[in-house]
Amino acid sequence: MPLDEAKLRDLALSYVARYATSAAKLERYLSRKLRELGWAEDVSRPDIPALVARYVELGYIDDEGFARAKSGSLLRRGYGVRRVNQALGQDGIAAALREEVAPGQVEQRHAVLTLARKRRFGPFGVLPLERDKREKQIAAMLRAGHSLDFAREMVDATSEEAAEQWAHELDEDCGDEGW
Repeated sequence: MPLDEAKLRDLALSYVARYATSAAKLERYLSRKLRELGWAEDVSRPDIPALVARYVELGYIDDEGFARAKSGSLLRRGYGVRRVNQALGQDGIAAALREEVAPGQVEQRHAVLTLARKRRFGPFGVLPLERDKREKQIAAMLRAGHSLDFAREMVDATSEEAAEQWAHELDEDCGDEGW
């Protein structure tokens, strides 16, 4: 059944009510629905960017809030700054806003510790690391978006306590940031 103006607005409202989203994601969703279902009215196609802008104006969409929430979620799951930036870029978050919400050193260290614990890397593993296993763990941390220095620091930590201490040594300087 082709869309009309009211159905398009209903789709947009339903989407923002159900999902945390960015303006770009809503625009892509509405464009896809328009392609799939077609346009019923005789007038020209709808102005989707104007509809999205209206929802931003009404406060239904907040790119900054979305970026902060998604960034925090990814960091708590153990992803690094590069992967966070990549995910926000795919969600249509502007580069300036991605830079503004980028995690600091404290958050990055906590994220690499989280990944090491979760995947049993470095000192959190059961057996001592052989060279090839160490390289695979570092590669996995790089794919997760962490810097080479942070990955090496975590995988080469001599004990769980040493890894924890390294991850938390900046906490006092920067204040505990919710970790």
